[in-house]
Amino acid sequence: MKTRRRGFTLIEIMVVVVIIGLLAALVGPRLLGQSEAAKVTAAKTQIKYFEQALQLFHLNNGFFPVTEQGLRALVEKPTIRPEPMNYQKGGYLNAKSVPKDPWGNDFIYICPGERGDYDIISLGADSREGGTDNAADITNWD
Repeated sequence: MKTRRRGFTLIEIMVVVVIIGLLAALVGPRLLGQSEAAKVTAAKTQIKYFEQALQLFHLNNGFFPVTEQGLRALVEKPTIRPEPMNYQKGGYLNAKSVPKDPWGNDFIYICPGERGDYDIISLGADSREGGTDNAADITNWD
């Protein structure tokens, strides 16, 4: 006795594709919004990480790196004045280079800062000053 195998019809396949498309249209935007919120959180965490490293640099050397030295002073000993006398071997970050923000841009470092000893800024998702919501600047004074 032969058993008859039955495959899916074209209409059944089309119905499944339409249902998957509708689900993607409903769920997709929500997931994308969460992705941007996660990047904002990651940028804030990176700034806190820089602050801890800068405090340790200050404790060892008596000053914060100046703007010209930048955050790069946390991964390699500065050669421009003021030169640190007690620079920690291996630097102050567990990285060989200064990490970029979650959008792939460099953090802005200003020392002396306008809001404190130093300012650290990520320009956010739009990579421009200002912005709102997920495109707003992320700073160490917020």
